[in-house]
Amino acid sequence: MRVSSTRNRLLQTLPPDELDRLLPLFERVTVRRGDRLWSIGQRLDCAYFIEGGLSSNVAVTSEGRRVEVGCFGREGMVGTAIVLGVDHAPHELVVQVGGPWLRIEVEALRHAMQTGPALYSLLLRYAHTVMMTVSQTALSNGIHTVEERLARWLLMAQDRLDTDELALTHDFLSIMLATQRSTVTLAIQALEGYGAIRAQRAQITIRDRDMLCDLAGNSYGPAEAEYERLIGPFRQSSSD
Repeated sequence: MRVSSTRNRLLQTLPPDELDRLLPLFERVTVRRGDRLWSIGQRLDCAYFIEGGLSSNVAVTSEGRRVEVGCFGREGMVGTAIVLGVDHAPHELVVQVGGPWLRIEVEALRHAMQTGPALYSLLLRYAHTVMMTVSQTALSNGIHTVEERLARWLLMAQDRLDTDELALTHDFLSIMLATQRSTVTLAIQALEGYGAIRAQRAQITIRDRDMLCDLAGNSYGPAEAEYERLIGPFRQSSSD
């Protein structure tokens, strides 16, 4: 089916004429929670621009320990390695919340970057914001408390899902925060005690975003501000 429009915020920032030339190169597909779209070392044959849902890049140690190093929603794409000329996946790509995605073959994307200066510039700026997010995650994991890191991650998930209702399990959050499940449970209870969230089975509801921002402190915000400076609005607007 011909793709003629998109809800992906990254693509929406392109000049209309360049976007119109690009969209027919995409195929719209549906991904589901738990899908693993590629594994470490797998050859990359396509890139995805997310229109809904949430995915994670997951690093895996030789002992099998898994830690999230990046999360993506409809503010961006997955497969930034392709933009930088890399042909194999450096991390696992796991879908946390399913939704519609736009898929494009690697060669088609690279050709579009060569012939579309706005797309080329945009994707390089986006790759920079991804590296900013990874850097902020490393900093946060090193110096911030689990409660601060949990508050940051919940804000990041809310930004990308455009909803207060987050379908997240404690097991999943332990991977996201690089800590034990029991530690995540205590951190959730602490944030719930502050009134920032309400936790139910496999779901967390954001009750007070401002409180959550206060609890996250300076662990949250720099990468998001860089996206807005270089690309455009990061979160959903009232007219979106």
